[in-house]
Amino acid sequence: MDHEKVNILLVDDQPAKLLAYEVILKELGENLVIASSGREALELLLKTEIAVILVDVCMPELDGFELAAMIREHPRFQKTAMIFISAIQVSDIDRLRGYEMGAVDYVPVPVVPEVLRAKIKVFAELYRKTRELERLNQELEDRVRARTAELENSTAKLRESEQRRSMAIAAGKMGSWDWDWISGDWMWDEGQYRIFGVSPESFEVNPANVQALLHPDDVDQLRKAIAEFNKGTRAYETEFRIIRPDGEVRWCVGTAAATVDESSRVVRVSGVTVDITERKRAEERQNLLAREVDHRAKNALALAQSIVRLTRADEVKAYVNAVEGRINALARVHTILSLSSWQGAELSRLIDEELAPYSLGGQIILAGPEVQLLPATAQTLALALHELFTNSAKYGALSTRSGRLTIGWQVKDQVLTLSWEESGGPLVMTPKSRGFGTRSLLASVESQLGGQAQFDWRAEGLLCRLEVPLTRKTTATTTSGKFDEAGSAELQRASG
Repeated sequence: MDHEKVNILLVDDQPAKLLAYEVILKELGENLVIASSGREALELLLKTEIAVILVDVCMPELDGFELAAMIREHPRFQKTAMIFISAIQVSDIDRLRGYEMGAVDYVPVPVVPEVLRAKIKVFAELYRKTRELERLNQELEDRVRARTAELENSTAKLRESEQRRSMAIAAGKMGSWDWDWISGDWMWDEGQYRIFGVSPESFEVNPANVQALLHPDDVDQLRKAIAEFNKGTRAYETEFRIIRPDGEVRWCVGTAAATVDESSRVVRVSGVTVDITERKRAEERQNLLAREVDHRAKNALALAQSIVRLTRADEVKAYVNAVEGRINALARVHTILSLSSWQGAELSRLIDEELAPYSLGGQIILAGPEVQLLPATAQTLALALHELFTNSAKYGALSTRSGRLTIGWQVKDQVLTLSWEESGGPLVMTPKSRGFGTRSLLASVESQLGGQAQFDWRAEGLLCRLEVPLTRKTTATTTSGKFDEAGSAELQRASG
């Protein structure tokens, strides 16, 4: 079932940046509200329920810090999540100032779309869950009031409440209980027994037995609740873990309310327990995703740094074109991998992406089965294919309309063999020395993938053969996300 959309306020005085944020955040499926100034943002906040505010630090008239201060002065927005975007280097004092104003995070420019989406998604989900919890609290208060009225005035109201409770029990996610504060007697409904993984026939509800089912680290929560009610607290809520008799650990949220006599003495405590294990697991998956996004970003930056550091050219324009081409090739394979949740990429898709910039008609023939590549293999092979296409477009068969290129591949014994055969282009001369593209291709395929790259500079056109193992774990990245030192050294030698 689709979740209820929340409103995300984007505040920036530059329309182009607002449009960029809209494009980045559109896939979250939330409502994006636009404000081009601090004053416009304040007007929207008074009219609209906002979950997250994304605000530019540097704006005329009312900057991000001043806007945050004005927002926090209003009682409605004291807990609204605000994320600052800054295109300038922010000092520690400015960061402190921002956090004092209620900022939950800073995002530097240029913005990494995946990171920004992950941050916004976390706070949007947190806002949604907070609202859900508020609704649960309201339901509990309504239920306690309804039960009191039902017991005193109407059995019909009691029947209606029991029907709602039965629905919760059927779902297996909610249970209710009552504790006679004077006699010490407990009453659990069927849902409560189900959550704790015990049965009424074999489990006696008393403080000692209940405490035995609590996670050792959460036992103090029960003691704290009792102490709070003794101090006069009328309602209490907490999250805790239980360990069922079969050893399964479950997360719960417990909400309790006290009934007092005429002398304000607690005589009964009633409560609701909700199994939130699935929600907790979802939060863990979200945190894992955030860490994965950070890991992927570091890997991409490491590869980009190596490309920039190792690219060589005699002129600035040639250098820029070479770097842009390699970075774009890396970006294309990242897009393919992201669509598969980083499970892998099809070889034919990599080739199609590299072909896209060229209008070649029928100059290219492709032949080969579907081959699924591991992420690290796909990254390295995409850069190698980029070098081959670039060189062919500049000097080889793809530089003329009469040229032809045949790319074929096959898999045998978990080894991918790819052949690149050019013909019909300019007369080919065996180069006296290998250029950076050829040397980096050799280094990446042989060092990073543990394969082989062979070149035959025939007069009628280049013949290249790549052999790449499909099962060996590549060494392009380490578990910390850093570029492998051995591979980097190979590329260093290739650039020399």
